[in-house]
Amino acid sequence: MSTTQIQPYLFLGGRGDEAIEFYRTALKAEVQMLMRYKESPEPPQMPLPPGWEEKIMHASLRIGAATVFLSDGCGANESGYKGFGLSLSVPDVAEADRAFAALSDGGEVGMPLSRTFFSPRFGMVTDRFGICWMVIVMA
Repeated sequence: MSTTQIQPYLFLGGRGDEAIEFYRTALKAEVQMLMRYKESPEPPQMPLPPGWEEKIMHASLRIGAATVFLSDGCGANESGYKGFGLSLSVPDVAEADRAFAALSDGGEVGMPLSRTFFSPRFGMVTDRFGICWMVIVMA
């Protein structure tokens, strides 16, 4: 049995605290760990903008059975995600409707949440942080 895993890691360009609060509400995320740059046992090995001591160096969120890592990154210009999305599988239509509406707040719907040939609910939305989410009820 392999212990190798791939974990999504989001760099949020200084909006980490805002993202955590948003995902707590939208996806019922639980913070498992959070370390700010000022709490690091060693100084950062890259220059940080002034005032970033309070920014998130590393955090771990539990969303359902999945873990998502995030950081404020090393500067405010880190944004924009292309070529991938996060798939959020939920147990029923009601939860799909709730999660999709929450992720859509301040975001942009790419494909409205609806019935498809492969699921009673599927839709795509890019949230306010530029993360593409595919919400699906597994049939």
